[in-house]
Amino acid sequence: MKIVCLDAKTLGFDANLDVFKKYGEFVSYDYTANEEAIEKLKDADVVITNKVLITDEVMANTNIKLVCITATGTNNVDLEAAKKRGVVVKNVAGYSTNSVTQLTFAGLLYMVNKLNYYDNYVKDGKWAKSEIFTNLDEIITEIGGKKFGIIGLGTIGRKVASIAQAFGCEVSYYSTSGKNANKEYKSVSLNELLKECDIISIHAPLNENTKNLIDEKELAKLKENAIIMNFGRGGIINEEALAHAIDNSSIKAVVDVLETEPMEKNHPFLNIKNKDNILITPHIAWGSKEARKTLIDMVAKNIEDFISSK
Repeated sequence: MKIVCLDAKTLGFDANLDVFKKYGEFVSYDYTANEEAIEKLKDADVVITNKVLITDEVMANTNIKLVCITATGTNNVDLEAAKKRGVVVKNVAGYSTNSVTQLTFAGLLYMVNKLNYYDNYVKDGKWAKSEIFTNLDEIITEIGGKKFGIIGLGTIGRKVASIAQAFGCEVSYYSTSGKNANKEYKSVSLNELLKECDIISIHAPLNENTKNLIDEKELAKLKENAIIMNFGRGGIINEEALAHAIDNSSIKAVVDVLETEPMEKNHPFLNIKNKDNILITPHIAWGSKEARKTLIDMVAKNIEDFISSK
């Protein structure tokens, strides 16, 4: 059996993929453009992909029997075509819950504690010139006692909710599917969540219910000094509207995902004047060392299960 990994670089420079060698011939490419997929998969039985598209055309022109996605989302694979062609598709879920939750609070605490300002204050030598032992020029606020709203109360959303509650926050949530009925936390409408919450954290998938869920009209409903965070998928928040809101109101944002990744060179976030009111990270929330190790192990398990089913 031949196994081909199309975009190993997305798993990190330190990712050890040797585990796949025990299942057969293993070939790994750091990066693959979508138009290169057919050529690289011409002799493959199994493809491992994170973001490279596995279309009907790819499946029609190769002999792949198993698609292993190194992510939870399956939007890079034509699932209908795979079903018709008898190609098995396996994703992974639950591997990044702790990693995403950790960055959610890292970003939030960075913002409310004004760490960018105070870190620069010290490193610029200003504290060394001070007459007093402290500096409180930027106001620090606590998250305890604040209203914390979660959009998307799946596995990650519930983990975030439990930690927010441990901080002493009043937690509520909005179910984007309308099917989530969690009795532990208060379920509210999107309108109520936007108007009432001091902190809003998005942990939802991108679909027809969530595309541009937060647009100009919704952003205008946010409380003064509210913090909105997106650790779900790009496209849930209209990014141009968010950039405008940050420069024209007191709201702040923490963003780990964009609609187009990598970031476009002319992205509106790069022209924000109130740069201290937004923290942007390059889609790293999922990628702790531990989470990536778990992910690779889960992909290997998917291959094992496929082999044993034959």
